[in-house]
Amino acid sequence: MNDNPLQHFFKLGELTQAGSDVAVAAAPDQLPALAQWAGVSKVTRWDAAVRLKRLATTRFSYEADLVADVVQACVVTLEPVESHLERHIERELHLAPKIPEEVGELTLSAGDDDVPETITSLHYDLAGPLLEEFLLAIDPYPRKPGVAFAPPPNEETPPENPFAVLKALKDRG
Repeated sequence: MNDNPLQHFFKLGELTQAGSDVAVAAAPDQLPALAQWAGVSKVTRWDAAVRLKRLATTRFSYEADLVADVVQACVVTLEPVESHLERHIERELHLAPKIPEEVGELTLSAGDDDVPETITSLHYDLAGPLLEEFLLAIDPYPRKPGVAFAPPPNEETPPENPFAVLKALKDRG
């Protein structure tokens, strides 16, 4: 079972050559679950405009613009920090039959950043890529503007250097 807080399925098989524009948004009652899932204090806005196009019988273009507003705790002061996130997402989806388990895991070389995403069903969750990009856009260490971490003052006296003691003994002798 998928543990994503938001799902929006679309039947890619019904997509025409003209494509389709789909709005994907979190309802107000879904925002608290989305915030908990993302590990932030609060999500106040999360919506996206998705554009789908059929490139071939088994190939599809997925483009989306995601806009979200989140509130996180400052890592220094723990005060709330508001962030506005905007992401543009582009993916090419390829329908492929389910890969048999005995084939094993496929590996890609380091230069394959723009590889098409393989899907096994035309019943596709449009929210999946949006949620992935949403998590990547969240600042893992948010800070209020102007706040910097200052280590606590060192109140202990530094330990005496053993070589300084030896030098003092040598100077006396």
